[in-house]
Amino acid sequence: MTRTAGLPRSGLLAALPAEHRGPMRDLARDASFPAATRIFEEGGRADRFWIIRSGTVALDVHVPGRGRAVVETIGTGDLLGWSWLCPPRQWHLGAETRTPVVAWEFDAPAVRALCVERPALGLALVTLVAETIGDRLRATRTRLLDLYGPSTGGPASCL
Repeated sequence: MTRTAGLPRSGLLAALPAEHRGPMRDLARDASFPAATRIFEEGGRADRFWIIRSGTVALDVHVPGRGRAVVETIGTGDLLGWSWLCPPRQWHLGAETRTPVVAWEFDAPAVRALCVERPALGLALVTLVAETIGDRLRATRTRLLDLYGPSTGGPASCL
């Protein structure tokens, strides 16, 4: 991987205050994944994260007895992976490319160290990641209710 020349004009990193983009850019590396590539598995060690430059990634959750259920598909400008931020630093979802993906990859321990060194950057990044977590939780809940919730086509039963 080579060091990237810039960061996106939209999405998570573009939302950071300008003074924090340079230090983050310095930690970014180029990454690419072919279509149908498993990037990480639910429960695996979360030691990096990505900002998608192009392509799409399906986020999924393992449903016992049913396999993987896609809960959201993300694309350009989106954060791929937030589990690196909080202990136990294990992926909460799985991720698989739907199309070829080009991304910026970040080493999570290096980013966490930068956040300790620059608390204002850390607060800004944690705030943006928290927004992503909230969005993903809402999307997961909605998708799982769509897939496995009660049917609205008939009368409700009383037990």
